[in-house]
Amino acid sequence: MGRVIAIANQKGGVGKTTTTVNLGASLAATERRTLAIDCDSQGNMSTALGFAKDPARRTLYNLLILNESIDRVLLKTQVEGLDLIPSDKNLVGAAIELVDVENREYRLKAIVDQLKQNYDYILIDCPPALDLLTLNALAAADSVLVPIQTEYLALEGVSELLDTLMRLRRTINPSLAIEGILLTMYDDRTTLSKQVAADLRSFFGAQVYETVIPRNVRLAEAPSHGKPVMFYDIHSKGAESYLQLAKEVVAYGTKRFGAGA
Repeated sequence: MGRVIAIANQKGGVGKTTTTVNLGASLAATERRTLAIDCDSQGNMSTALGFAKDPARRTLYNLLILNESIDRVLLKTQVEGLDLIPSDKNLVGAAIELVDVENREYRLKAIVDQLKQNYDYILIDCPPALDLLTLNALAAADSVLVPIQTEYLALEGVSELLDTLMRLRRTINPSLAIEGILLTMYDDRTTLSKQVAADLRSFFGAQVYETVIPRNVRLAEAPSHGKPVMFYDIHSKGAESYLQLAKEVVAYGTKRFGAGA
């Protein structure tokens, strides 16, 4: 059975989509069958994996609201071993349409449960808000990976998220675990990045990944070419960092959950 990891942070611009795309590609490169689910109505992950916007394409909306077959929505990406359930702007309406639906927080979990046996990892890219779509993602997940930009107020933001996760454990998903905290957009030339990283490691200890994702031009450029960074520039620091993160996720997850080996 595959391990389901939600990539979440209520704060925007911290690298959630970048992490989902590149961690997914890196896990696939280590021969782990991986599925990425785009749960954000902006559809940026779908674009970053090479799928131009197409109004005719079936997306997560069709699964959540129209109960269409998974086979009609699932896409093969350019990365061998990495599949995608895409998103589009229609997902904005899903949060409203789900309000009166029975078991509305568990619609995505019902879909994910059908897919877990086919994958080693399922990664869910969450929107930057604690809305019904994010609640669906966290209800479906075994654990949460939290990207944090190494900047001022980062600690405050992640503390709010962890408070939210504690409430969710009491309500919709008692077994939800912290997969890890990932430092993103790290610039070792600045005192601020170093201080924020030190503070986070001091506060959260072993929950913070050893791997740090640097500020990297190639990493920023790759989505505009519709490619994970490892296919855009395998020798870039961004590509190397996400490959290292994938190894850490596999090793740590195998130790904790006995899955993904």
